[in-house]
Amino acid sequence: MKIWNVLRLIVSAIALTLISLWVGQQAYSWLPPQAAAESQLIDDLFSFLVTLGAFIFVGVTATIIYSVTFHRAGRYDFKDGPPIEGNITLEVVWTAIPILVVLWIAGYSYQVYEQMAIRGPMEIVHLHTPMGMESAYAAPVDSSTEPVENIEVDAKQWAWVFRYPNQGITSTELHLPSDRRVRLALQSEDVIHGFYIPAFRLKQDIIPKRTIDFEFTPIRVGKYQLTDSQFSGTYFATMQANVVVESPEDYDKWLAEVATQKPSPAPNQAFAEYTQETKGLIKTGWATVEPAQPPLVNYSN
Repeated sequence: MKIWNVLRLIVSAIALTLISLWVGQQAYSWLPPQAAAESQLIDDLFSFLVTLGAFIFVGVTATIIYSVTFHRAGRYDFKDGPPIEGNITLEVVWTAIPILVVLWIAGYSYQVYEQMAIRGPMEIVHLHTPMGMESAYAAPVDSSTEPVENIEVDAKQWAWVFRYPNQGITSTELHLPSDRRVRLALQSEDVIHGFYIPAFRLKQDIIPKRTIDFEFTPIRVGKYQLTDSQFSGTYFATMQANVVVESPEDYDKWLAEVATQKPSPAPNQAFAEYTQETKGLIKTGWATVEPAQPPLVNYSN
């Protein structure tokens, strides 16, 4: 009987492990497609956390259901349960295991955080570096790969402006070549903004009067969404932009075409709504900061 109980416990543990691993693999499909090489780091961490969570949840739930089903008291049994004294071994085990699991999660998470090299607002503010510059380099797939595309990113209330200094053009839509290392010089003209592209799993806070060099590698052709992850005021919801990842050939073609276009004011939803409000066409009922003038760009989406 004792051997049967041990075998049953082993089979249950194997089944629980397999179920947890399966759930963890399904977690990859819960996120947007991986559009940057660095997204694999975040997805692996997320899958790891889901696997652990599934193991704990299914294990505890199955134990409760088994206990309620096979070890509950009889319908008219009102006697007290057996007087069980403390078990030092058991208490040490159920205290040590959660501590080890938490340390495991913390160590893995910190490792990914270091590889992504994302810097927080306070960390940047307290970095006394020359010219106020600091870099945040997401781990490249190939460490020997050098950045080949340099793009300046200006965030302001409430618009994103992208400058391509080598070609001397500006745009309100971020175009990137696939499978090439990209370096963005992130700047803010007013308040704290957050550069966040969910499909890339990349998020970097942008601090006023600071320039942050941020590197990553797009790998999937398509159109994605850039949003501001920090609340930046009344028209915060309009602080969005398209991110277009295209083949290097199409990217070079786009740069050549845009270079022939003269700069013109870009459509800006925040400025348009503010203008309507000041003319009395709409009333929001609250005071707000006047949006920056629509930027002059060679290309706007």
